[in-house]
Amino acid sequence: MCKTANEVWHTLIITYQGDSQVKICKIDLLTQEHEKFSISNEETINSGFTRFNAIVTSLKSLDLDYSSKNHVRKFLCALPLKWRAKVTAIKEAKYLASLPLDELIGNLKVYEMVLDNDGVMLALKYVD
Repeated sequence: MCKTANEVWHTLIITYQGDSQVKICKIDLLTQEHEKFSISNEETINSGFTRFNAIVTSLKSLDLDYSSKNHVRKFLCALPLKWRAKVTAIKEAKYLASLPLDELIGNLKVYEMVLDNDGVMLALKYVD
């Protein structure tokens, strides 16, 4: 129905992003999700990161972007208490302002494997 490329572009923006009022509402909701984000004890780093990344990507698509260091700090704060020792070690050993989020996730995945292995070893110890 659109006759010019400009009309097509405008229609696509309204269809997929909504008008400015809808965009502001989406930003508010996503900002709240970002602020309240937390990871449960049973959740893996992968699933937590997938949820976190979806929020961050959605915010970016609405032209609202947090700095990488804010993502790193937010993700560390969202981890449950069983991760406290690792979070403290990362904060002391790494300069958080320059730590990329993907490097943090990789580091946490390795530690998660160690925790899982320790859990298996602990369970085997009680079976003996």
